[in-house]
Amino acid sequence: MPNTPSHTMELPRLIVVGEKNIIQIGKFLKSLDSPSRASIIAGKHVQKIIQKKIKKSLANSKIHNFWHVPEGNDEKSIITIQKKVRSDSSDIIVGVGGGRSVDVAKMIAFSLHKPFVSVPTAASHDGIASPFVSVRGEKPHSIVATAPLGVFVDIDIIKKAPRRLFASGCGDLVAKITAVRDWELGRDRTGEYYGRYSANLASMSAKILVEAVEKHKVPDTRDVVEALISAGVASCIAGSSRPCSGSEHLFSHALDKIAPNVGLHGEKCGIGAILMAKLQGQDWKKIVATLKNVNAPTTAKQIGLKKEHLAQALVIAQSLRPQRYTILKEVVMTEKKALDLARVTGVI
Repeated sequence: MPNTPSHTMELPRLIVVGEKNIIQIGKFLKSLDSPSRASIIAGKHVQKIIQKKIKKSLANSKIHNFWHVPEGNDEKSIITIQKKVRSDSSDIIVGVGGGRSVDVAKMIAFSLHKPFVSVPTAASHDGIASPFVSVRGEKPHSIVATAPLGVFVDIDIIKKAPRRLFASGCGDLVAKITAVRDWELGRDRTGEYYGRYSANLASMSAKILVEAVEKHKVPDTRDVVEALISAGVASCIAGSSRPCSGSEHLFSHALDKIAPNVGLHGEKCGIGAILMAKLQGQDWKKIVATLKNVNAPTTAKQIGLKKEHLAQALVIAQSLRPQRYTILKEVVMTEKKALDLARVTGVI
């Protein structure tokens, strides 16, 4: 048996999931690293909702706090905020909000060699507990940053987030079905390292959504949050995004390049999972039913995506990360094939 190359597992030290517990955030941070100064990255809308409660909690724990609003998650915006955060001389960096704020905080913490804490306010993607960041740039992609030292979740806040964000998170979970299959292909075709435990953990995260459909139920918010955290931890254990990100994520990243600002990350991954499941010979109709159960989009039209952009994204997707083996390595994708695939699956 060939020697498997070693890899590093960086896991969150503490994860708290509660209800109406945002007032405990100060105690949580103190228990992690006893910080005296914290830089908080949060959007304007999030600040309006919970800034007062967080400030009060941090004051009670004697933590000075400095707040910053990210304009975007592109490299220029991250550098701008990073300069301000550096001048805070903080002991810890906290991302409060949806995907953008958490990603920006994670990236800055990594660059400044500071511990990072994730405080999601929406269950919109699995980045809340993973070491990976989606950065917009010339070549949109996920890069390795740092796993959060801690994850703090107030389910009551997440329940109040727009329902579309919850549906997007479910799309990111369903994507694990095709991501794990792509990883199996990489193992079988190239001898790539495959972590059975992390693959099973990612698959289980998607399974709670599929089972909800079978039981004619909508999944519980807490179940979805914990599944997203588990998916992020699966990536930490794997030492790569492999168990959570496959051809469907490459499709999403390609759309970021071709049709920026069309659809949420999880929405595009969910639609991508339908297409890739068909190519992989999996039950793509079950994925469609699962997405419909949480009112997540299953067609290009629902997210305002033009069919020609969808076709172009499918054609270039694999080229964004040529070293990663996926089902798209086994298909000579043309725009005609892409459109035929989208029609067969009802995506267009």
